[in-house]
Amino acid sequence: MTCNRSSFTLSQATIERLAEPRRIADLSAISERFVTSLRLIALHERAKRDPISELAARLGSVAVAAKALALSQAICATWPEDIHLSRFCCPVLTHDEATIGDFVDRAVQYDQDGFEAAIEGLIRPGRVPLLWDAALGLVAAEARAA
Repeated sequence: MTCNRSSFTLSQATIERLAEPRRIADLSAISERFVTSLRLIALHERAKRDPISELAARLGSVAVAAKALALSQAICATWPEDIHLSRFCCPVLTHDEATIGDFVDRAVQYDQDGFEAAIEGLIRPGRVPLLWDAALGLVAAEARAA
């Protein structure tokens, strides 16, 4: 196998970037609220309880809570494996949470190309519109509630 210097350097930079844990505080406000919502949804799922009432109380809106739940379901339907989440109180993001935060940030900016780049190679191309629409739904609900 041949490997040129630039691809090795790029690979090394990617590995170093992945080794540094990202923090939830590094996300935008909407992404941070959504990642926290994902963690809360996971807790409720484990307890076999409906998360919508607590989500609504924490997010300040039933509409935002419903859109957060809808986006979480879209992620579960399209993600290639189980989503890895940190504990509810943990300030460090898993790689899945960081990727989700990135694509929600792109939806906030209405940057569909950046959104697709954030999940390229992870989600099958035919499933991207489902995530894009669900992310835009959350962003719109957050905007209306603000």
